This record gives sequence, C-alpha cells and structure tokens, in this order.
Amino acid sequence: MKEQAAAKAYAKAIYELSDEANINVAEQLVALNETINKCNDLENVLFLEVFTLEEKTNVMKEVMSGLKTSALLSNFIFFLITEKRMGLFPMIFKNIIVMDDHARGFLRGEIQGFDESIEAEVKEKIKRYLKDKLGKNCELDYIKNENITAGYRVTVEDLQLDASLDNQLDNFKNDVLSL
Repeated sequence: MKEQAAAKAYAKAIYELSDEANINVAEQLVALNETINKCNDLENVLFLEVFTLEEKTNVMKEVMSGLKTSALLSNFIFFLITEKRMGLFPMIFKNIIVMDDHARGFLRGEIQGFDESIEAEVKEKIKRYLKDKLGKNCELDYIKNENITAGYRVTVEDLQLDASLDNQLDNFKNDVLSL
C-alpha cells in the first residue's frame, strides 16, 4: 500500500512538472516502457539488484539518448535508479497514463466476455452508457474471459458493471438463501 501511495505521489509530481514545462511525459514514458518490455536484458538490468548503480545509469543513458527523452524524464529515471525505487516504475507509468487520459477527457477500461470478440453495436451501446454515467468518453478493450458463462463484465477505473449470467445467478442464490 505504501508503494502505491509513493508511486502516485511520484506520478503526480512528474506529471505536473512536465505540464508546466510543456513536455508530453506520457508519450515519452510509453516509448520507454515499450522499450523496456521488448528487451528482457534491459528489464533485468533495471529491476535486478545484481547490477550496480553505475551499470544501470550507463545503460539508461544510452537508452534514453536513443529515445530522445527529455531532461526532466531522464533526471527522474536516474533519481529512481539511484534511490533504488525503480521497482515503482510500472505503477508510476500506470498512474501517469491515467492522469493523461483524464486530462484528455477520456477513460480506459475493458470489457470481459466469453466470446472471442464483441459485436461493434454492443460495444458502442456500452460506450454510450458509460459516457452518460461518467461524463467522459471511454476507450474500451475487449478481453476473452472463459470464467464468464454469458454476458459481459465492464471495468473502467473503480467502476465495475457486471452483466454476466454468473453474477445474476449468484445474486439470485443469495436472495433465495436469505429468505
């Protein structure tokens, strides 16, 4: 829990600083995160404690130079490395993306269902419902979930709408048992 609070504080600070400096830190972080995720060796260097701070910073200097990362983000990453807080990077990244989405006026979420894909018409109905309920556009990804018998489960940040058959049966069972 402390790590989440720290990650959120770091994310808020770097996001506000980048906003003041007119730097799109979210875009730079996406590029950096993709680079880290594509290269297992880079991920090992950054997140395993067997490498020295010097080795980590030298590798990151090369990576960030290639990505043309702003001085603000570079200094922040070096701070995380020297303070041995790089393990917070995934949570910081996620928080910054959420902040950036909010600033742009939309939210990200997912639809889970049993089928391989969702009909475009159903997806649009869900998006319209969420826009009316939340007041923001939603970017929704579909994920197949074999644990759902029928229906859909929609999650957008803290909001979860469960229109699955499993949920309805559980509610019915609880109602019957409470009689």
